[in-house]
Amino acid sequence: MKGYMYILKCCDDSYYCGSTKDLRRRIKKHQMGLGANHTKNRLPVSLIYYEIFPRIDLAFHREKQVQGWRREKKEALIKGDHHLLPKLAMAHRDIQLLCLRDPQIPDILNEY
Repeated sequence: MKGYMYILKCCDDSYYCGSTKDLRRRIKKHQMGLGANHTKNRLPVSLIYYEIFPRIDLAFHREKQVQGWRREKKEALIKGDHHLLPKLAMAHRDIQLLCLRDPQIPDILNEY
């Protein structure tokens, strides 16, 4: 059965990511305050992004993947800026290392 991964924008500008077999029904439940705890206290919510999958388990897997992303990566997905996703996938620690690395100093990270 078909599945959907979706992203809602809540009234406090937070994002909620979920998955469902029936997108219209699930969005109505969220809007009535019968959805997830995160959304019921942040009404109204609006659907801003969704993906369709051939099976619900694939949609659920994608939901969990996107839930783990930082806000800026979710926003790149929502806007369709797919070319930014690999850059935004870098761990925060990696970004700090890139910013702090001095080209004059040997790369000790690769020595171990």
